[in-house]
Amino acid sequence: MSRFALSLALAIALCSNAIAASKDAPPPGSSVEMPYLIAPMIDSDGKLLAYAYVSTKIVTNSPDDAVEVRNKTPFIQDAFVRDVNAAPFAKQGDPTTVDQPILQGRLLADVRKIVGENRIAAIEITQIQISPLRQAVPQG
Repeated sequence: MSRFALSLALAIALCSNAIAASKDAPPPGSSVEMPYLIAPMIDSDGKLLAYAYVSTKIVTNSPDDAVEVRNKTPFIQDAFVRDVNAAPFAKQGDPTTVDQPILQGRLLADVRKIVGENRIAAIEITQIQISPLRQAVPQG
């Protein structure tokens, strides 16, 4: 009997953890992987130092909202490109490191303008790769 009670308690605990996790997670099919964003990294003088390849995922409130994001992906990507080219997004004092919270906030504002405030739950930066420019080889 005690084995049965222990198994039952374990099953209940596992199910309650799964239910609690599912309440926090967005519904299946409610996120959209965006194409890589190629963003210039510049110093305070405006000199190009590197390119940041940024991969993002837009999390919507429902699968229907995700369909709307997919339909507007070209417009969202255009807004992202314009944003990263308009103003720097590097960490203060380190122009080759991305300030993720700042970039994430700006991209979230861009996507909400296009798709609507109430449809977007979050934007996640899933990967950043920095590709520094090569130094010119002296000719001689």
